[in-house]
Amino acid sequence: QVQLVESGGGLVQAGGSLRLSCAASGLAFSSYHMGWFRQLPGKEREFVAAISWSGGSTYYADSVKGRFTISRDNAKNTGYLQIDSLKPEDTAEYYCAAKRKDTNWLETRPNQYNYWGQGTRVTVST
Repeated sequence: QVQLVESGGGLVQAGGSLRLSCAASGLAFSSYHMGWFRQLPGKEREFVAAISWSGGSTYYADSVKGRFTISRDNAKNTGYLQIDSLKPEDTAEYYCAAKRKDTNWLETRPNQYNYWGQGTRVTVST
């Protein structure tokens, strides 16, 4: 059974930092590209960042470029999203997702990902 489990969310003041983790099990982690998305209640899921299966290529949404860093450790079957200089508008549920290696790694559409985590909440206070 494939599982992606996010952790690391919480309540933080504006300007602070968090590191989100995504622990994968039940799949060959290095055979999957990864993405991070976020969502507010009643809103569509928004692309945040993507990373290729090897970690050699990354891509960010304009809204987070320069503040967020996506990475992965295939030996630990874990992906990460480092979030710095947090803003109140970063408040959301954050999700990690995986898509097969034999597909395009740079994908911003949620419906193109094969597996999803349950989410971790990030709340940024002013």
